[in-house]
Amino acid sequence: MVSLNASAQKLLSFFPFLLVLFDLQYEGVECGINADVDKHLEMGKKLLAAGQLADALSHFHSAIDGDPDNYVAYYRRATVYLAMGKSKAAIPDLSKVIELKPDFTSARVQRGHLLLKQGKLDEAEEDFKKVLKSNPNEQEEKEANAQLLKSSEIQSMRSQGIAAYKEGDYSTAETYLNFVLETCIWDAEIRELRAECYISQGEPGKAISDLKAASKLKSDNTNAFYKVSKIYYQLGDHEMSLSEIRECLKLDPDHKECFSHYKQVKKLNKQIQAAEELIHEGRYEDALPKYEGILKTEPNVPYYSALVQERSCHCYSKSQQSTEAIRVCTEFLQQEPNNVNALKDRAEAYILEEMYEEAIRDYETAQQNNENDKQIREGLDKAQKLLKQSQKRDYYKILGVKSGLNRRLIYCMNRRGSKKKETRFPDHRSHACTAFT
Repeated sequence: MVSLNASAQKLLSFFPFLLVLFDLQYEGVECGINADVDKHLEMGKKLLAAGQLADALSHFHSAIDGDPDNYVAYYRRATVYLAMGKSKAAIPDLSKVIELKPDFTSARVQRGHLLLKQGKLDEAEEDFKKVLKSNPNEQEEKEANAQLLKSSEIQSMRSQGIAAYKEGDYSTAETYLNFVLETCIWDAEIRELRAECYISQGEPGKAISDLKAASKLKSDNTNAFYKVSKIYYQLGDHEMSLSEIRECLKLDPDHKECFSHYKQVKKLNKQIQAAEELIHEGRYEDALPKYEGILKTEPNVPYYSALVQERSCHCYSKSQQSTEAIRVCTEFLQQEPNNVNALKDRAEAYILEEMYEEAIRDYETAQQNNENDKQIREGLDKAQKLLKQSQKRDYYKILGVKSGLNRRLIYCMNRRGSKKKETRFPDHRSHACTAFT
């Protein structure tokens, strides 16, 4: 089966609209169509049917240039805009159609739909009411009545959602606003309000999509960019935070809040990148003060405090400062007990301290959370071998004997206690025992 291209798929979403368009019959005298305009309209119509939207749009532009009072050309250009997902551009064309031909109910129904999606409920209802007063066909009458009923429900839900938000009942407000946004998908105000509900309920990540949509739906929406940047910052995505705040400053270079936040996140981003670069170069001791600087720049966001602890744990371990590594890693692991990186770093520090059992426990915990990590398997094998070797201490070490003199003394004492001294110990060391007899 041949798959549809993106343009054709968009076109199908406006199929009812296209049926009206293709069934539309116009008279040359009424619309003032000349031969060139007629040619552009026909070519545009064919290209539109073939899904060649950009080419169709070009012909409808030419038709309107040739006859600015041709309502058919405006209506067809609105169709192309809708198929291209440019609803804002479609509304002025539909309004022009209604201005030129007030009894063209199909254009009014379509404009009502778009106004409803934008959340302009009063304007949408006005269009649907005028459709009912203008002798519509059966389908248009049915559609207008259904949309009026839906708009009334949305008005009620919208009012209740706003009221619940003002009362601090964010969960209830979210429920009402969800209903509104099922239809009013282009309502920037309601999206921003739902985003505030998410933030107030401790789910800032869910607010991002609504705020990003609001930034596109409303021109010069610096507030949405600022809020998205702040959320990314709090979540620890400093690079995305920097990207979003730059968008705010593109719209308004003098925006005080955006500029202040921009300076903060830019400084923090630079510090983190510098510290990570030092780690990449293996300069772990040099990286430590860089991370301390990060904590001074941002002491209040938990993510960055945890980042400093985790990376300091890593730096101390890799620079073989085992005591500090164990201390810092342990503090961090109290907050995130299953953090694989910190467990590996502490295990390495334990090995340096000959605390092999502790190292094994850390590697085993890390392995439970990441079974495919090669470093964990190799580290665990190493710790187990070292533990086994440490348990095979020779006889003298068990007794705490270190000097060679004391070892010879014990050797000779063992010989004196033997009944078969010369036959059991016929080696050259027997001559050295005379000094102890």
